[in-house]
Amino acid sequence: MDMANQLTRAVEDGDTAAVARLLDAGAEVDAPNTDRCTALELAVQTEHVEMVRLLLAAGADPHQRTGEYEELTPLLEAVTRGHTAVVSALLDAGAPTCAQGKMSWLPLVVVPDGDQGHEIVDLLLDRGADVNGLMKDWTPLEWAAARGQAEMVRHLLARGATSTAEALNEAYARWNGSPEAVAKYGPVINTLRAADRDLAGQ
Repeated sequence: MDMANQLTRAVEDGDTAAVARLLDAGAEVDAPNTDRCTALELAVQTEHVEMVRLLLAAGADPHQRTGEYEELTPLLEAVTRGHTAVVSALLDAGAPTCAQGKMSWLPLVVVPDGDQGHEIVDLLLDRGADVNGLMKDWTPLEWAAARGQAEMVRHLLARGATSTAEALNEAYARWNGSPEAVAKYGPVINTLRAADRDLAGQ
C-alpha cells in the first residue's frame, strides 16, 4: 500500500498518531488515494477536528477541491454536514467564505437549518462572509425564504440581512393554502412582513 493510501486509511481509522508518523516519514499531505480522496477531505467528512487541525498544520490546502466530481471544497463539505468545529478549524486555516467550488456555492446558502446551522452562520459572518452576498442572483435570506426555513430567516435578519421583495415573493409563491405549506411558509411570510414594517417605521 503506498503512502497516500496508508495516510487516508489512518485518517479513516481515526489514528492521529499513525497520521503524524506517516507525515514525518514523508507522506504528501494532499496526495489523493486510489479513490481520489485526500486525507483532509476524509477528516472533514468524519468530523475528526483534531485530525483536520493536524493535517492543516502539516500544510494541507484548505482551498483544495473535494467531492466525487471535485465540485466542493473542504469548507462546503463541513458546512453542509453541520460540522461546526471543523468549520471553525478550516476558517482558522484561511478557508474562504466567498462563493467556491465548481458551482460557485456560497457557504452561507448551504448551511443546514437549526441551532447548529445558526452557529455556523455566525462563524462565517464573523470571518467576513457577506450576509447579502449572491448565489444565482439570490441572497442567503432569499434562499432560506424559498426553502421555508423560518428560523434561518429570523437569524439572518438578526445578523443584518436585508429583507427583500424577492424573499417575500418566493415564500408566497410556495404558500399554496395546504396545511403543510401554511405551517412551513406562514412563519416565513410573517417574519418578513414584520421586518418590513419595522424598517418602514424607522
